[in-house]
Amino acid sequence: MRIKKLLWGLRSLIYKLTFKKFGNWSYIGTPIVLDGVRNVEIGNRVRIQPGLRLETIGNEGSIIIEENTSIGQNFHITSKGKLTIGKNTTILGNVFITNIDHDYQEIDKHILEQKYIVNDTVIGENCFIGYGAAIQAGTKLGKQCIVGTNSVVRGEFPDYSVIVGAPARIVKQYNHSTKVWERV
Repeated sequence: MRIKKLLWGLRSLIYKLTFKKFGNWSYIGTPIVLDGVRNVEIGNRVRIQPGLRLETIGNEGSIIIEENTSIGQNFHITSKGKLTIGKNTTILGNVFITNIDHDYQEIDKHILEQKYIVNDTVIGENCFIGYGAAIQAGTKLGKQCIVGTNSVVRGEFPDYSVIVGAPARIVKQYNHSTKVWERV
């Protein structure tokens, strides 16, 4: 494992030349796809396990992953607008995050040939996203939100929320007065 991480570190030196920003002590395990990295900013101490698929579409998309973020294996992230992941966030494996939907209004036209619908996506700082979750276009997670395993998330969620299900909904919120996570 030490040799593998050493290779990841050496690869990071190359990423400093190709990404818009690639922070110190950050690394990416062996990726599957890196497309449009000139529009990607990786903060300091970002750790991404192998199997990353990272894509910005055209020159319009941007991805910002802020400092001290840990991301599990087989992470897929696509952007045509602005997509931000806040600092101190943990994302487990097999998670998908996007800010793109495909229009489907033209019934005689293949869906992949129809226009993109772009809505900025923001993951707040100190969030935790469980294994296999899908964060869809336009989602806004507040500070320290917890997303359950295999949840399908779309919409705006306030700070300190526990979000689960498909479609995802809030099941708990932190009460600052009682200092307890309470059922909603």
